[in-house]
Amino acid sequence: MQRILFLIVYILVAHVAMQAVDPTATIYNNEECQGSLRPYPMPESAYDYPDTLTPVFINHVGRHGSRFPASATNCVTMRRALLHADSIGSITKLGREFLELTDYVIARSNNQWGALDSLGMAEHRGIASRMFSNFPQVLSGGNIKAISSYSPRCIMSMYSFTHQLSRLNNRLEIETVSGRDQSLLMRPFDVDQEYIEFRKDDEAMKPYDEYILQAIPLEPLRRILGESYPYDAIDARSLALVQYYVIAGMSAMQVECDASRYFTTEEYNRLWSCFNMRQYIQRTSTTISTIPADIASPLLLDIIATTDAVVEGRSSLKAVLRFGHAETMMPLLSLMRIDGCYYKTNYFDTVAKNWRDFDVVPMAANLQMILFRNSKGEYFVRFDRNEKPCAVLPGSDDVYVPWNVMREYLMRCVPIYYQL
Repeated sequence: MQRILFLIVYILVAHVAMQAVDPTATIYNNEECQGSLRPYPMPESAYDYPDTLTPVFINHVGRHGSRFPASATNCVTMRRALLHADSIGSITKLGREFLELTDYVIARSNNQWGALDSLGMAEHRGIASRMFSNFPQVLSGGNIKAISSYSPRCIMSMYSFTHQLSRLNNRLEIETVSGRDQSLLMRPFDVDQEYIEFRKDDEAMKPYDEYILQAIPLEPLRRILGESYPYDAIDARSLALVQYYVIAGMSAMQVECDASRYFTTEEYNRLWSCFNMRQYIQRTSTTISTIPADIASPLLLDIIATTDAVVEGRSSLKAVLRFGHAETMMPLLSLMRIDGCYYKTNYFDTVAKNWRDFDVVPMAANLQMILFRNSKGEYFVRFDRNEKPCAVLPGSDDVYVPWNVMREYLMRCVPIYYQL
């Protein structure tokens, strides 16, 4: 009888415990919790295509590769807080360790803030090499056009990519273009006035503001600044995100950092989810607004137009390569409603389970549209996201789609007022 009673109690306790688990909580690993600061996850293998299809043209859109921190702001802010904790005697042993690490990042990044790291250059050389290996018929010769935003890390990404292609085949004629006149395609977040006004709308960010109030853990800060640090004198939640950003960005600049020394798995996930939420709201189509995704319309129309020109025999280009930012890729992938990159909900605490920036836009994230032709002269396309084929048409698992069918779908993704 006692065993039966014990079993009943055990089952009841286990049931209550299971009910208490937060269904929206995530348990991503430390690499994934780096979010969009995560270095590029190289594909494990190449993907074949049917021998009835011949690749003839490639449209490529990519993010710059791994880089040094975008600016000194976060490191300087963190350092200032640590030095203040030191001056008042509240800093912990772990805090002193973190101060040394922050000083090292600042010293190493000096005069290189935001610059492409050697890892980022290697990422783009690798993508270029695999493109050349996977589609030798396309890149056996002919003309290639490459464009980038005016950002130096994007320009260097473009040069790393195209330089590798030219090393593999110096018969390729490659034209490279960069500058502010490419901003409509590669930096629409800088020039689209409707989007600029959206970013100023405090109402749009309310779900984010409400989320971080309950999601951001302050324990990691206390472990480095000390319990007696005057947290009321600062915006502790903002500083917690600064601490996250400093640590999450170290792999991209090839600095060894064991995040588990500063965050538990739960804390790292919660901090990442806040960073992820902000990008989701500001850079994708949501129930709040479609504007953040709509700004990619000129880019999508350009992809369509350059493909049309090849299909109709008006262009001899073998590839068009474009190099921009995470803020270029997120709107485009959302506008196209690509699985994993497009998520609509009114329950914003579910975002971390369904839209993950480390999957959508790691460093050097890319989307390639390969145009194929069969023996009858018919054209098909395949989209590869981060070099893996992905289905695009809603309700279909087909990765090879007739161009006329895909074109019709892509045009439907573009708001009418961008087509006028």
